[in-house]
Amino acid sequence: MSILLRHDGVDANHKRVWRVYRDAGLSVRKTRRKRIAWASRPERSAATKLNERWSMDFMNGSLADGRSLPVLNIVDDFSRRALTMEVDLSLPAQRVIRALEQAGELYGLPSSIVVDNGPEFTSKVLDAWCHEGEIEPFFIRPGKPIENAYAESFNGRVREECLNQHAFESVAHARSVIEGWREDYNTVRPHSSLDGLATEKHLQQ
Repeated sequence: MSILLRHDGVDANHKRVWRVYRDAGLSVRKTRRKRIAWASRPERSAATKLNERWSMDFMNGSLADGRSLPVLNIVDDFSRRALTMEVDLSLPAQRVIRALEQAGELYGLPSSIVVDNGPEFTSKVLDAWCHEGEIEPFFIRPGKPIENAYAESFNGRVREECLNQHAFESVAHARSVIEGWREDYNTVRPHSSLDGLATEKHLQQ
């Protein structure tokens, strides 16, 4: 938040911002994650260019009437750009492919995609699509979500900053709010890994 204020010309350090945040009783707080003991994991070098590797994962939201609302998130590992966030009551493998193709039309397709072992990602149709496009799927080990760290970290931001802050009246309402949040994430929200810049601003440098 202090970074955003400095971008707008407001002289406020992080301690002052925290005091105002605390005194105002604001509700968006980072969730403290449990420390995970170190364990050997297969090493995967960091992405060095756009579309070298994407990560995708599902998370579950809900409508105000209690119905489950799956969200498919796809991010570029190098730029941290949120490429797409697909929202519907059901997202089978064909919808995953459609989301990938739509993202590909805008940004180009990746060389590889990191996914878990969910049925939508291990389906024959998605495997055939990846083979046809010469895209290598990288399946993390079962029970090891840390191996899909970019998607997991992004999911956490979505949960804290978007899904937990809204009561979605319908799928259309959810799509509108979530797409607005994605655009803000890409164009306004500062990223510590990108020297405090938003994704799109960092890419323009």
